[in-house]
This record gives sequence, structure tokens and C-alpha cells, in this order.
Amino acid sequence: MLETDLTHLPTSAELPCSDDTPVDNEDQNWLPNVLLFVLEYLWQARQDWFFGVDMGIYHTTGVNPRVPVVPDGFLSLGVERRKGGQSRSSYVTWEEQNIPPILTLEMVSQTPGGEYDQKMGIYARLGVLYYVIYNPHFWQRDRHLPFEVYKRVEGAYQLQIGEPFWMPEIGLGIGRCAPPSDPFDREALGWFDRQGNRYPTLAEQAAQEYQRAERERQRAERERQRAEKLAQYLRSQGLDPDHLPES
Repeated sequence: MLETDLTHLPTSAELPCSDDTPVDNEDQNWLPNVLLFVLEYLWQARQDWFFGVDMGIYHTTGVNPRVPVVPDGFLSLGVERRKGGQSRSSYVTWEEQNIPPILTLEMVSQTPGGEYDQKMGIYARLGVLYYVIYNPHFWQRDRHLPFEVYKRVEGAYQLQIGEPFWMPEIGLGIGRCAPPSDPFDREALGWFDRQGNRYPTLAEQAAQEYQRAERERQRAERERQRAEKLAQYLRSQGLDPDHLPES
């Protein structure tokens, strides 16, 4: 690896947001966003995390700090939710206290992109703790499992066992799921608690809120009807329900 000049690093304003490589299919954009939107609800009170989707990560552990690695999704902890109160166009490690992502996600497409070798080496050198490879369609071709979680141990990745896989350093588990709210019945990835319960998507959360509101509306309507029947009975007895005598 060539020596990097760390004294003249470019700023994020000087760097492109990605490598301009188009995604292979719409799921490569949809699936990481599902994870992002759940986190936005789950961690809405927290300001110490960032989840990037198809965004360039600039780092000094490669040949050239101007050449980013672009995972389909990544999570960083211990950084500003919004950098300086603004949205990021890229993730520049030397502007993020040199904090690397704690998790990166790659989705394998019809055109192999070095997920099992080249990118694995990049993320290992960068210091990414968890590397998730999701390969639902081409895992037999690649002789791998459809869903794999690797953990960096002493500088190298080791394949982990279990799904959903619990990550104590993040406080979340990750695994495959089939969100009932998806009209296309697509398999997705989801976040899980320590007991293996999946955190709902935004659509599921909205449906749950609607159901709670509907139950409350129906309860209030039943109370209104009971009150109206009682008032009608009191009137039939010659009493004014609005001016009942005090006991």
C-alpha cells in the first residue's frame, strides 16, 4: 500500500458523494432504506449515530484517500446524527474523529462486486467491526450462504453463526424477515432485539398507531352511546340528565 499524505487531506466539500456506480436493481436501494427508516424511529431520541445508504466512505487505509468505498449501507456510532447540523454528502473518516463504520452491508447482485474478497479486505483494514453480506439470489453461484455476518477478530473477519445475529456493541440484532406491510412480499433485512423479536417497519408502526387510534375511537363511541341511552332513560323518568339532583 502506498504511503498516504495525511497532512493535505481534502475536505468533504472537495470530494464526490460516491463513485457514481449505479445500483444493479431497486432492491439495493430499498432494502438499506428499510433499515434506516426503522432506526430513525427506534433511535429518534439519539443523536450519536449515522446510517448511510449508497454513500461514499473516504478513508486513509487504502491507496488513495480520494477513492471511496461505497457499501450499500453502513452504520456508524459515536458520530453526529447530522454533521454540524447539516446532511452529509459523503462520510469522510478524518472529519468524523477517524471513527469507521461499525457495520457495513453489501448486497450481491448479478454482477459480482468483490463482496467476498476485495471489499472484505477494505473493510477489515478500515476497522469495520461487522460486515454483512446479503446474497438471496446468487448464493449458490458464489458458494456462500444467502445471509452472512462476519465479525472482525484480530484484524480478520470470521463468519458468525446464528440468525438473527445479536451484536452487543450495537445493541441490535440483524437478520432476514418478510415485512407483512410490503405489498410485494419481498424478503428484507430487519433489526431485532436480544430476544429475537423484530422491530417493526414504519408502515407497520403506522398501522399499529392507526389500530390503536381506531380502538380508542370505538371505545369513545361506545361510551357516548351508553351515556346517550342513560340520558334517554332519565328523560323517560321525568328527569333532566343535565340537572340531576344532588344526593
